[in-house]
Amino acid sequence: MTVRSTFVLALTLASCGGSQPAPTAPRGPDTSNAAQPVHYEFTAIDGTTKISSDAFKDRFTVIGFLTTYDVVSQAEARFLLTVQRRHVPKINVAALFLEPADNAPLVEAFSRTLDLSYPVAIADSDTIAGKGPFAGLHHVPSVVVLDRSGREVFRHIGVIDDKALEGVLHQYDAR
Repeated sequence: MTVRSTFVLALTLASCGGSQPAPTAPRGPDTSNAAQPVHYEFTAIDGTTKISSDAFKDRFTVIGFLTTYDVVSQAEARFLLTVQRRHVPKINVAALFLEPADNAPLVEAFSRTLDLSYPVAIADSDTIAGKGPFAGLHHVPSVVVLDRSGREVFRHIGVIDDKALEGVLHQYDAR
């Protein structure tokens, strides 16, 4: 291989990286909000199911923050589905889509296409902006784990697979 072809190959490979940041390694427990339960309430796209601190109390809860236009969110949605299938009814799993309410048809199609059996909702504008009950979390995909009391015990920005989530749940004996 010539020097020129090596340079072209390196340049081509570098440009294929995409605009997504590299996934981050799983973080340990986030105890910054551990003293206070998180209070949240969203209506799932089915119009009747509540994704809320009241509806999900007394069980560990895994909430994924996703979008319909991100292929990595699709992978995360499937990882969440695997975790849910392994642990129903011992834990709750839900997804919040960080998209405008106008995208409800896209969220419904996303959920149907991936055959998601956990509730999905569109986040409110405060949550999308990184405010509200999950302050600072406005990246996709991301995952939050809440303990049985509704306190945030784990937060991960970037994709996290089902095996790593299993490790988090095992760490807190949530399985």
